[in-house]
Formats: sequence, structure tokens, C-alpha cells
Amino acid sequence: MSGSIMIAGLGPGAEDMITPEVRTAIDNATDIIGYIPYVARIAPRAGLSLHPSDNKEELDRAAHAFELACKGHKVVIVSSGDPGVFAMAAAVFEALETGPERWKQIDIEVLPGITAMLAAAAACGAPLGHDFCCINLSDNLKPFALIEKRVGLALEGDFAIAFYNPRSKSRPHGFEKILTLIKARCPADQLIIFARAISTGEQKITVKTIAEAQPDMADMRTLVIVGAKASRKIDTPHKTYIFTPRSSPSQ
Repeated sequence: MSGSIMIAGLGPGAEDMITPEVRTAIDNATDIIGYIPYVARIAPRAGLSLHPSDNKEELDRAAHAFELACKGHKVVIVSSGDPGVFAMAAAVFEALETGPERWKQIDIEVLPGITAMLAAAAACGAPLGHDFCCINLSDNLKPFALIEKRVGLALEGDFAIAFYNPRSKSRPHGFEKILTLIKARCPADQLIIFARAISTGEQKITVKTIAEAQPDMADMRTLVIVGAKASRKIDTPHKTYIFTPRSSPSQ
């Protein structure tokens, strides 16, 4: 009996941002595997086994999923946001590439979810309305010099940039260096958005200019969006909206 693996995105935090497709997969699962806080979002029920594990155990998590699926289990691996964006989908395929041949008999599906980047952008208006990129500022899996190079090239190209994992207790100085780079290359009045705990009851969105931005405005629960040079702000009686026009002037 062959099982299956579904890699599912739980969205940015709000329960109503979990897609119906993901809810169905969870309802039909025999096993849920994932990082501790993500598995904690799944309600226990009869016939369902929960397998939480710590951070930085992605490949072990993937191997566990394959072994369960080889025994006929219907496994759902949960990630926050979208599983293909700095999350578990890539780890599963990394494990599959070098794993036992029997793992290749397992049916694998990736179920998309709403990313923090898209949820934050929607809450602000349309800051990603034109060309944009997203960069993970964690240097756990890549050298910081590469992060600086990619940020520099994105700024040169005048992309709006969404930054994941900007600042943590273990690496408080990385975002400070990136912000220094941004301030050196961008106009002082260019817009930057700090979207913390997006879609949860603790959501807080702060809009600043590059000149006003400070490193301690971000932590690991913050999604940072640096607007393009053309990004603009509209103040209304309801709220402040940030948008990037769909067209760019000729170079």
C-alpha cells in the first residue's frame, strides 16, 4: 500500500486565510509533520498523529514523511505561508533527490498558500504592483556576502523588495547592514513598510521613509517591503495606502 505526501501552506496566520484545498488535505491526513508552532495550529482528532519538530530539522522532517508514506500513511507537511517560498517544499525535494529509490514511488503534491509577502502587500494596498522580488535575509543557509550582493542588484534594478526573516536575536546586525546599504543607494523619501504579525490579532503596519527607518523596527515576525522609487502613498480618512504604479518611465 503506497501512501502520499502533501506539502501544504497554512497562510500567514489567520485561520480564514487557509485555502479550502489545504483544509481538505488536513481533514484526510493520517499524519501531520512540521515545525512546532505550525503543527500546533492543527486540531487533534481521532486517527490523526501529530509530529512536531524543532527548527533547522527540515531534511529529517522530510525523511520522516517519506518513511511514513512508504508505510501507506497520508502525510501532510505543514509550513506557514506558501510551502514553496522559503519553506518545506524545497527541503522535501532535496531529500527526495538523494534519498532511497523507494521514496520516488510516493505521490507528492504541493498545495499553495497565501504568503506573508502577499498578505502584507494586500493590507497596505499594492506596493508590489509592478516588478518586485523577495529575499530571505537569514544567513543560516547562505553566506551574508551573497545576501548583500543580491540586495545590491535588486536596488540597482529598482525592484520593490520584500524581505523575509529580517532580524533575530541570534543575528541582530544583519538587517542593520542591509538597511545601511539601502540608505546609501535609495532616495531618503523612498518608502519602506514594516508589517509585523500580519493577519493576526497582533498585526501592526508601520510606513516610514528610508531616512526614518531603524533596524529595531523589524524582528523575525516582521515582513519588510522596500518600495520602488515610483512607489507612492495615499492618505485617506480610512487608512494610508501604498502602491507601486503598473508602468515605469522609459530609461
